[in-house]
Amino acid sequence: MGPMTTTNQPHRPPASASPLTVGFDLDLTLIDSRPGIKAAWEAFAAETGAEIDADLVVTRLGPPLHHEMAYWFPEEQVEEMVARYRALYPAYAIEPSPPMPGARDAIQAVRDAGGRTIVVTAKNGPHAELHLAHLGIEPDAVVGGLWAEGKAEALRAHDAQVYVGDHVGDVRGAATAGALAVAVATGPCAPEELRAAGADVVLTDLTDFRPWLETYRA
Repeated sequence: MGPMTTTNQPHRPPASASPLTVGFDLDLTLIDSRPGIKAAWEAFAAETGAEIDADLVVTRLGPPLHHEMAYWFPEEQVEEMVARYRALYPAYAIEPSPPMPGARDAIQAVRDAGGRTIVVTAKNGPHAELHLAHLGIEPDAVVGGLWAEGKAEALRAHDAQVYVGDHVGDVRGAATAGALAVAVATGPCAPEELRAAGADVVLTDLTDFRPWLETYRA
């Protein structure tokens, strides 16, 4: 994989800091949910009769489901359609969605360093847990339903020093929580876009995470 790029010097926690806690986003950070989400949207379109471009949908993952649904339905139908989509989701989206390269090792790297991992995602919690259980990825906590700056709520609650994500919204969430923003260029946002948003570190993908963590902890 290519070398990691840093925009700022990585800060190190003081010796008295609480144990290392690293937060991770889910979609396109830990899991490649594009095949599963595409299948779920196609099934949803078939059920509802709506004309939906599932290929387009999977190019803009990151924001909450309500944001995407509002592209395809009038505001007064969004809540109902979100509920219908979520009812279909487990049957179509879980099995086809593999882990991202390095995802399991990134979680293990934090564990090897004596730390804790949390997943903080805009996806609803039960579906996030289904994805992780299917792949055998076991973070210490999963918090769903939070997006961008809203992710800071969970990051602060768990005293996360680092947050890893693929979207500029993840960078903003980390900054709002006062956590180090580690971005992976595996989602819809290009490395330069992530750096411009304020990412402290930009990695090619999670296969670069363990070497970076070892440097950060040194």
